[in-house]
Amino acid sequence: MKRRDFVGAMALASVARPRWLEGEMPIPGGGSITDVEGIRVGHFTDARRPTGCTVVLYERGAVGGVDVRGSAPGTRETDLLRPINLVDRVNAVVLAGGSAFGLDAASGVMRYLDEHGAGFATAGGKVPIVPAAVLYDLTVGDGKIRPTAESGYQACQHAATGPVAEGNVGAGAGATVGKLLGSHPMKGGIGTSSITLANGLVVAAIVAVNCVGDVIDHETGKIVAGARTPDGKSFLNQVKAIRTGAGVAPGGTGQNTTIGVIATNAKFDKTQMTKIAQMGHDGMARAINPSHTSYDGDTLFALSTGTSSVNATLVGVGALAAEVVSDAIVRAVMTATSIPGYPSYRDVQH
Repeated sequence: MKRRDFVGAMALASVARPRWLEGEMPIPGGGSITDVEGIRVGHFTDARRPTGCTVVLYERGAVGGVDVRGSAPGTRETDLLRPINLVDRVNAVVLAGGSAFGLDAASGVMRYLDEHGAGFATAGGKVPIVPAAVLYDLTVGDGKIRPTAESGYQACQHAATGPVAEGNVGAGAGATVGKLLGSHPMKGGIGTSSITLANGLVVAAIVAVNCVGDVIDHETGKIVAGARTPDGKSFLNQVKAIRTGAGVAPGGTGQNTTIGVIATNAKFDKTQMTKIAQMGHDGMARAINPSHTSYDGDTLFALSTGTSSVNATLVGVGALAAEVVSDAIVRAVMTATSIPGYPSYRDVQH
């Protein structure tokens, strides 16, 4: 398919009437990561093909942690976030498509932050701290088109504190799901969700979903996106198929990955935020089956702005982190729209 045809088909898919507007399963969760005061989110989506990047900005610096569970990660500055290492605050986190090429987007974010005087103070000036993670979308459209430093810079320029776009935008633009068995995968995307308690505690997440597994609504136990049956009209259930002897598709190594950011306004240190990132992966495992495979580079960052004086517990926030991660993953696929070869939740029988 020519690039012009590909982009045109994407535009047509974006106007399809979603099934959930006609009385079917409502989208779970709600809110966004920008419900944590001070956090801004910006997307850059490359209109030439479905790829892009998403930046989560907190210029004054948030205490950061990270946990990498997949065996095929593409990351930057994750070692810096280990509890034993010096720097404990980050100014932004970048999520991007383009596989390892997409890590270049973080350079543009650094340039933006440098222009705005944000970063870790050193004798030679402030150095912006910008961890990043990427997903593989090079087989969707023209793989020579990837997020660049300019993409990251423009995402920062678009960053805002209001509602966050979901679905086929930013890091989720070229995301796909359900590829473990090589059978009729579907469109993934990016989603966000938050929980706000009466005492003012906010826990939120944003997740770009490009998994090898099926996506499951953990409230109902139903698959909402993933591998389809040969007729393309219903879900295959990949793990159930493996239990009956189906073989895993060859050649899937490193071509997937779910990446995201958890944020809270509660005050925690670097070690505690690392634990919250770990607990957030429980939400990924609930919503994606299988997850954390050798074909995925699953990575979650966790940020504490510390702007609330609420007396929050580590275990409580970690449990809520898992909840918003699950909801964000389901929202990512339920808000996505079809692209050529990858139908969305809205277009598959369920």
